[in-house]
Amino acid sequence: MPDETVLVINAGSSSLKYELRDATSGARLGRGIVNRIGHDGTALRYQVSGESPVERPLPGASYAEAIAAMFERFTEAGARLDGLVGAGHRVVHGGTEFSEPVVVDDAVLSRIDALSSLAPLHNPVAVECIRLMKEHDPDLPQVAVFDTAFHATLPWEAYTFAVPEDVAAEHRLRRYGFHGTSVEYVTGRAAALLGVEEDDVNLIVCHLGNGASITAVRGGRSVDTSMGFTPLSGLVMGTRAGDFDASAVLYLQDAAGMSTREVAELLERRSGLLGLTGDSDMAAIRDRAQRGDDAAQRAVRLAAYRVRHYVGAYLALVPGLHALVFTGGIGEHDDGFRAAVCEPLAHLGIEIDPRRNSAPVADDGGLIGEGSVPVAVIPTDEEAEIAHHTVNLVRGTSTPQTERTPDPSQT
Repeated sequence: MPDETVLVINAGSSSLKYELRDATSGARLGRGIVNRIGHDGTALRYQVSGESPVERPLPGASYAEAIAAMFERFTEAGARLDGLVGAGHRVVHGGTEFSEPVVVDDAVLSRIDALSSLAPLHNPVAVECIRLMKEHDPDLPQVAVFDTAFHATLPWEAYTFAVPEDVAAEHRLRRYGFHGTSVEYVTGRAAALLGVEEDDVNLIVCHLGNGASITAVRGGRSVDTSMGFTPLSGLVMGTRAGDFDASAVLYLQDAAGMSTREVAELLERRSGLLGLTGDSDMAAIRDRAQRGDDAAQRAVRLAAYRVRHYVGAYLALVPGLHALVFTGGIGEHDDGFRAAVCEPLAHLGIEIDPRRNSAPVADDGGLIGEGSVPVAVIPTDEEAEIAHHTVNLVRGTSTPQTERTPDPSQT
């Protein structure tokens, strides 16, 4: 066990994921998850690197009990928790308050809590888990890393909605963007792969999973992204509709008598791939499509079309593009979907090598096409990015928050 470690915590609406990492190398030493917190069937699953996973029931456990079980399991596994340098927490929404990771004190925690109306399923549990960790060890630094932070560099014209400024200001209406921690990690890895300085790299990053987004990166900074005020907009996702005319929401409320909650349930949980096929898993849908299932074929075609739609738009925003990058569960593992996206884009210099595309992806990624616009697959590792920021902040080597500002030429 290394002398110094860092703990990474990702609190979901009913789950707690965590990893223990080497504070110097970033290597994963162990990981765990507590599922169905507060519900029947709550269970902890933990795996020390190189060993078989351990699972145990935690009936109806709360987040406090989940964290206690996490530390108990660490002790059983022989982890040296006296070497912890800090705990890094994934926080979904930082609003305009937070454009960089921060060490959490009571004032910061209160500011994060005040943003809960923008992410009601996620920010409150992140706040609760940070509080519980501070109670468990008041001297251990707690660091918040925000999914929205990487997109703090969006220029005004990219984040602004064309509504009256007073309404937008009062209700904090703007494009925030999400998946920023993943995109930031992938941007760094892509720059290294391509031999380009991170501050100079120009990319279109396709984070494709059950939740999916695309980000235009110019000079290492986010300049546009498909997710907006919430993670609903943009691409076709597992259960989310993606881009949807706001007037259609009003129509459903008036003509169909649907409540706001019912429309939200429709667009967030019953749409996307699930609404088109009855299945939210892209691998299963592509298998059905290959067997001739018409609904599955249409869904794949629509999902790929929406990706190409954004790629085309972002080509106009990122001159001197170094690469089109795929990441996320679908982006990393579904060679057929990557082909469905790229093959119609050959006229734009986006071409993939079928042999490379179907080969296993290396841990640090690789090129699958070297046309005039190279195409790369790079596995994401949000936990590594959170660990990196946590260690740097605790050791005082991080970039000050004031330095993550929009490109002056784009404001």
